[in-house]
Amino acid sequence: MENKKVKKILVIEDEPPVRANILELFEAEDFEVVSAENGFVGTLWALEHIPDLIICDVMMPEIDGYEVLRVLRQDPVTATIPFIFLTAMADKADIRQGMNLGADDYLTKPFTRAELLGAVSCRLAKQTALSQQYKIEHQRAKALQLRVQALEQQLDKKDKRLKEFQQQLYNAISKVNTVLSMLKKVDPETQRDRYLEIFQEACAEEIFLLKQISSLENFLPAENINLLNQLN
Repeated sequence: MENKKVKKILVIEDEPPVRANILELFEAEDFEVVSAENGFVGTLWALEHIPDLIICDVMMPEIDGYEVLRVLRQDPVTATIPFIFLTAMADKADIRQGMNLGADDYLTKPFTRAELLGAVSCRLAKQTALSQQYKIEHQRAKALQLRVQALEQQLDKKDKRLKEFQQQLYNAISKVNTVLSMLKKVDPETQRDRYLEIFQEACAEEIFLLKQISSLENFLPAENINLLNQLN
């Protein structure tokens, strides 16, 4: 049976009693939990260790929770970490400010054990779902990339075949022009008839070979197809 990865939670809280209570609660639920006593230390720890979820007080010394969130949302590595604010304020403007910065949830002090665990469980579940969706989309993108590469290889082969077709057609036309030039210089009727016979045989052979190549009309330009038909 596959062991589930232990979720790592960072708690940024400047009040020691509140911080200690949260740590004890999470440890009892088998989370890996780390704490920071202010926003500056918490921000540095988050950038270095990349937790699965962050719980952060709003009003703190050094830098407040809003600044912590702003810094972490600007870094691509930490931008998608679920972030829950803890606040003693219930002002809608403050909540809206946090949401506009990218907060995922708010808990107003004092909160119950059930409220805290419920918020954490909900955010971790959504993050897991997003990660699974990302993996699916990544697999789809990879499969699409492989298909594109296969199509590019097919196009390269077709391009090579097209160049071969064009070269064969050019050779056939050059041979026709050469024989025509020779015919103009031939006087005796007997030799002229013989050259015409050779000329017709050569043209018929070249056209036959070109027509043996499958799907010729899919590769040659329309003007070359018309020319080929005229030669035939």
